[in-house]
This record gives sequence, structure tokens and C-alpha cells, in this order.
Amino acid sequence: MKTTADIRRDFLEFFRSKGHTVVPSSPLVPGNDKTLLFTNAGMVQFKDVFLGAEKRSYTRAVSSQRCVRAGGKHNDLDQVGYTARHHTFFEMLGNFSFGDYFKQDAIAYAWELLTEVWKLPKERLLVTIYHTDDEAFEIWNKQIGLPPERIIRIGDNKGKPYASDNFWQMADTGPCGPCTEIFYDHGDHIAGGPPGSPDEDGDRYIEIWNNVFMQFDRQPDGSLLPLPAPCVDTGMGLERIAAVLQHVHSNYEIDLFQHLIKAAAAITNTADLEHKSLRVIADHTRACSFLIVDGVLPSNDGRGYVLRRIIRRAIRHFWKLGALSAEGNFWRMAQPLIEAMGEAYPELVEKRTLIERALKAEEAAFAQTLDAGMARLEGYLTQSAGTIDGEQLFQLHDTYGCPPDLILDILREKGLPDVSAEVTAEYERLMEEQRERARKAGKFGGGVAMPAELIAQLTPTDFLGYDRLDADDLEVVALLKGGAPVESIVAGDEAIVILARTPFYAESGGQVGDTGTLAGEGAEFAVTDTQKFAGQFFGHVGTLDAGSLKRGDRLSGQVDGARRGATILNHSATHLLHAALRSVLGTHVTQKGSLVAPDRLRFDFSHFQAVTADELAEIERRVNAEIRANSEAEVHHMGMQEALDFGAMALFGEKYGEHVRVLRMGDTSTELCGGTHVRRTGDIGLFKIVSEGGIQAGVRRIEAVTGQGALDYIAGEERRLDEAADLLGGNPADIGDKLRALLDRQKKLEREIEALKAKAATATVADLAATAADVGGVKVLAARVEGLDAKGLREAVDHLKQQLRDAVVVLAGAADGKVALVAGVSGTALGPVKAGELLAHVAGQIGGKGGGRPDMAQGGGEDGPNLRGALEGVQDWVKGRLACST
Repeated sequence: MKTTADIRRDFLEFFRSKGHTVVPSSPLVPGNDKTLLFTNAGMVQFKDVFLGAEKRSYTRAVSSQRCVRAGGKHNDLDQVGYTARHHTFFEMLGNFSFGDYFKQDAIAYAWELLTEVWKLPKERLLVTIYHTDDEAFEIWNKQIGLPPERIIRIGDNKGKPYASDNFWQMADTGPCGPCTEIFYDHGDHIAGGPPGSPDEDGDRYIEIWNNVFMQFDRQPDGSLLPLPAPCVDTGMGLERIAAVLQHVHSNYEIDLFQHLIKAAAAITNTADLEHKSLRVIADHTRACSFLIVDGVLPSNDGRGYVLRRIIRRAIRHFWKLGALSAEGNFWRMAQPLIEAMGEAYPELVEKRTLIERALKAEEAAFAQTLDAGMARLEGYLTQSAGTIDGEQLFQLHDTYGCPPDLILDILREKGLPDVSAEVTAEYERLMEEQRERARKAGKFGGGVAMPAELIAQLTPTDFLGYDRLDADDLEVVALLKGGAPVESIVAGDEAIVILARTPFYAESGGQVGDTGTLAGEGAEFAVTDTQKFAGQFFGHVGTLDAGSLKRGDRLSGQVDGARRGATILNHSATHLLHAALRSVLGTHVTQKGSLVAPDRLRFDFSHFQAVTADELAEIERRVNAEIRANSEAEVHHMGMQEALDFGAMALFGEKYGEHVRVLRMGDTSTELCGGTHVRRTGDIGLFKIVSEGGIQAGVRRIEAVTGQGALDYIAGEERRLDEAADLLGGNPADIGDKLRALLDRQKKLEREIEALKAKAATATVADLAATAADVGGVKVLAARVEGLDAKGLREAVDHLKQQLRDAVVVLAGAADGKVALVAGVSGTALGPVKAGELLAHVAGQIGGKGGGRPDMAQGGGEDGPNLRGALEGVQDWVKGRLACST
């Protein structure tokens, strides 16, 4: 039996013998291609060659390309473990021609390899072609000898031109062309029909090779122009062809997967080698290991987020098999993978330690919360008869690290309905809010990512700052300059200093990072921010003001105590605010985000209407009552589930380990939180709400100040009140009466002004009526009037229409360089003359526009010399319209 390694070798050597250059697999992260999340096909590394943007020293190539389809447009993650052929990671065998050979040779090569080298029975092979590709039909039928009934023409989907499984295109425009796919018939004992039939989704006929013939350049208008140098791009899944050549039906039965499955079974003490969880673990081992090899590490965004999802999905299947341990298990799969694929991919051997450490760290982080997450999911399902909503889906992900695909797996296994589109949309909305917060937190030139090799060398930073603001003998374990590791920095350098231990708090949970100084042996580093990298390393961001620093140096650290002190007042007040909101508005209130800075706090929460003034007053009163109670801020360390049983709420944005930190203040607030806080609630001093408003549908925001900040805010309000009282000629005590009197007087004056305007308009109308010209029995009046706004102009036009009866009236009022225009038509003039058309004609001459009904229209434009001519031209315009109607 040919092994998978034999098959890969056969393919490469066969095409080498046909003059092809063997090209190594490119990384899973496409180079300089922002259109793809991962390399998902063999042609990706040759994309620029096909487009003509790159020239190679060869015109024929062959490769075995590692691919991932687990994110973005190409995402097979949800199917892995439930089908015979879906994988997150797979190898694509491909041969390529760049303007060299074309259809005839490509088809002949494929047939020779399949039937002469690998000896596949010809009667089990059939092909598909694009329905108009007569050239491919002739090659298969006349030269290869396939009977017509085994050459299936595949047409366009829903009649849309070239929208066919057998017509490939790189994008909406550019290189494209027909393709021919080769299928293997597994036999009539397996359900399913041939391609193009109603039963084509069955497993009897399996596509094993696709030959794409790029011969056209698709234009923006959809037309196809012949390419001057047609190309060939083929792809064959190594796992699929291995299943055929090893005489098994499922890809998971091939030797490579069996080796990984047996290793997973041994690690988990599972006797049933058909268990789907073993398949998932085997598949995900390959995807995770190769992604780590290619520089991707678990994170909350982009490629790192996809990797985290895959790792956590695998860990969850270890959990299903009852195989979680304190040391972890998933990382143990690296060695069996190296045994199976290390010869073909020596980078697996070279980076084994990195793979194992990255998997071990992620497993440790996730395993600590998985039990609690699963328990919380069971609670949700029990409460709602087997369904969950978008908020719950988000909380399971955000707080417990359980991504939606993992939850969908569980629902599927339980036979429960899938989540609805509305639930998914709500989850995506909440995730996008979190991504936006993450984007705004990227303060260092778009963000700095620690290199994978550096992460593998370091241990998590030990935080000393809960009880102190300074510390000595702090070892420099890494330095980053310009985002890259360096051995040393000199005065003037902007850098990030990573210490083994530190009293500086790194930004998380909404609390901003500390500032201060690091110093030692002539070196002085000004810390302007402290950030967390890879979730566990504290990076001190700033500038070296004096001396030099190198790895291994020992420093003393001093946190800006006043800034930290002001920050912790706001942080503790945030917890009290959260409890007060839930008490006053209802338990539906959940945190949607927060910012805890020295000068203020900001708290976003779920609520679907504005908070009333009375509710805000009550919320503020309750927080201040807790402050006056001067309760101790109790800190408890316990297991995650124990903390939840203790009544702790998870604070937005925090990630929790096996042992969590619980903060309890008084009888109202108990939350999981890793931030720094007051010792007693009375330390907060005073809490004052500054503003409340909506930031999006269903989400409100409160901003507030505490301590000296609250006193300063109140003092500022008092100064403004005193200033207002002085302006009103009174004192703060009677400012309300003074203001009411002033408003009453203003309203009286406004009424008097309106009366005067009406009187002026009447006088204006009386004077203007006498100036109207007779045009074919219709009174025409176009004039500029002073002192009338748009409302006054409309009233004047109405009066003139009534007085003149059969009339066309245009009035213009100017102010501040702008002109207001109103036109009216009445009596027999209606019909031949339309006010909207007339106004548009006049406004167009003064750089404006307007419109309206046939009897009344208004608009405006620019004041200037053109206005006079535009008004004088109204008579001729009306005369022309009346003439056309006779």
C-alpha cells in the first residue's frame, strides 16, 4: 500500500520528469496579499505570475502546498469531524503551466499519472467539463478514449453566464477559464449520483483532481478576451487521492490520519477509534501546528483569532473524552505529527518547542474556564428550553472563551436547533463593538505584536502592584524597538521594556496602564503607558531619557502614585455603578465596555431607552450611599466555578484563569476583576454622574467622576451658576425666578415682532399689487422685498394671489448674502404656468435651486447682481408659457 508520503513523492517526481520545477510549499500566511486570510489553494503563491506581475525562471511548476480553510470566505471548520473529507488543514498537489503547455498536455499528464503510474481502474473514472468547452470534450473522447457518457457537461448556475462549477475565475475581473474535474467512483454500494445529477451530493462520486484552463481575461462589462499566453492551474487534495489509492472511503482512514488518531486515542485513553472527537483532534493538530510554524499565535483578532478557535475546539474534544489535565494534552500531539509529516516539512522539527509551548499555554488558559463555560451553557439551555440568544452567545465567547462554532457543535450533538440569523446578527454586533474597542486601544503605530520566538522564550510577567507602587531588582527580559526584539537601547530610543516582575499595571479590564519611571545604573526610562502583550507579558512603553539598557539589566520601578490613586477610585466606583444600574433599571443591564482613567470613568451598558433624570439621581444616590457605608473592599482568590457560585459577575473584557480574583464591596457588588482597587469604599470620597446618552441601539453610556475630580466638577458647576446669576442680576438662590421672567419677556417681544412683520407684509403687499404687469390677461409680479424672511414671503405671496386672482408672483428676500425665493400661481394661470418650474428657472440663474407644488414653490440662491436680471426675466418666461398653451 502506498503511504501518503509515497503519494506526495510520486506526484512531485512525476511532474519533475515532465520538466516541472519542484517549488516548496509557501507559508500559510500569504505574502503581501491582504485579500486572503490564509493560503487556501496551490495557486496562491503563483497568483502574480498568472496576473503577469511576476516572472519566474521556469514556465512549469509542481508543488505540494499546505492550505487552511478555517476563516473568511473559505471556511470548512464547522464540517470538520462530521464529514469524510472536510479539513481545516490539507495539502494541495498541483502542477502549473505559465504560458507553456495547455489543455491537451494537462489532461494527458493527469490521465497518465492516475492510470499508468497509480494504476487506477479507468472504468472508475469520469470527468466534467464546462458545457461549451468542445475542445476539452474532444481531448477526453478522441485522445484519452473516454466514452461520451462519462464526459459530463456542466452548465451555468441559474442561467448566469460563466457562473458554473466548471468555470473558474480569480476575481470578478481578470484571468479565468473553463475547468475539467476528474471524479472517482467508489462503487454502487455507496449512495450518491454522478456530478450534475440530483444526487450529486452523495459520497459515491468524489472529485479528486481539478484542471483549470486560464485562457480568458474577463472585462468589467463581463466580456471575455483571449489571454495571449493561456495557463494551467491544477489542484488535487492529497488526502482525497490517498483515500482512493489506499482503498478506503474516508480521508480519516488513510495512514497519516490513522497515526494521529491512534496517538490521540492513546493520550485520551479512548478505545473507540471511530470516535469523532479523535478525528477533530487529529485534524486540528495539523492546522494549529502549521499555523504556529508560519508565525501565527493565538490572539483575539485576525489570523490569531482563527487559530485560537481551532485550538479551543480541539481542547473541547479532549474535554468531551474526559482527558483534560493540569499539564494539558493537546501539545502532546506535536510529536506524532512530526513522526508523520516531519520528513516532508522539516520546519515542524525545527519549531517543535514553539508549537508545544504555544499549544500548552493556550490549553492552560482555556481549560481553566471550559468547565465553567459548559456549566453556564447548560444553565442557559435549561432556562430557555434549549435555545440561547445573541447576548448569551457573546458572553460564552467573551467571558469563557467558547467561540460560536464550539457552541454550535454542542447544540448539534444535543439535537437542539441551530441559532437563528437574528441571534447570529446580535452576536456579530457585540463582537464588532469589541473589535472597535480593540482597534482604538492600538496606540503604538497600529499595534505591536510580539514575535512567536520571543513568546516561546519568556514566562508570564509577575505583577507586584496590588500592594505596592515601587519595586527593585526588576530584570529586563526583553526589549522591543520598532516592533522588533533588540538586545539593547540607548538614550533617545522609543521602546517597550518587558520585565520579569513589575509593580506597573498593564491596561486591561478597562483600566488604563500605569505610567512612571524605570531606573538603574545611569539609565532612566520614562514609562508613558503599560500594555499587555500576548495576554501575559507586561510591556512598559516609553522613552529612554538617559543611559542605556540591555537584556538582563536590573532596574527599580516607581509608578506614578497620584495617577494610579485617581484611577483606582474610578475603577472601584465603576463596580458600584454597575450594581446600582442593575438595581434601579433591572437585571437585564449588562456591561458593554468601560474606560477607567485617572480623570474619569466611562461605563457602557445594555438598556433600550434613555435613563430618566429621576433614575440617574437614584443611581447616583445609591453609589454615594455605598461610599458613605465605607465597606471593606474584600479580595478573594478562588476557582472559577466557586467564584460564580459565590455570586461574582464577570467584568467585560477580562479573561480568567484557573484561580480568579473576586472583588466584593458591601452587599451589592461582587465581580471578577484583576484590576487595582480601593481598600474601603469610603476612599472613593464622592461619585458624580457627568453625562448619560445612547451610543447605539440598545446601548447607553454613563460618564462620571470621583474623588477630587468630582469636587472639581461640582466647583466648576457652581462657578457657572454664579456667572449666570450675575448676568441675570440676582443670586443663585433666585436664578430660576429670574430666568422665567426673562423667558416670559422674550416671548412677549417675539409676539410683538411677529405682529410688526405681519403689518409690514400687509403694507408691502398693498404697494406691490399696484406694480403687477398684465401679460395675456394674467397679472405678473416679480420683485425683491426687504425685511421679510421665508415665512413672511409665503404670507405675502398668498395675499397677492388673493388680491390679483389670475396671477403669477415671485418674491425674493435677501439676508447675509443668501436669497430666499417664493413663487405662487393662481386662477387661470394655473396649468400653463407651474410655480415649481418657474422657481427652478429663477433660482438656477443665481446659483441655487428650488421646487414645489404647481400653485406654490420655494427655494433659494446667492445674492448678487444676477438676481435683478432673474426677476426681470419672469415676465418673458410667463409670456412664453402662456403662448405655448394657446
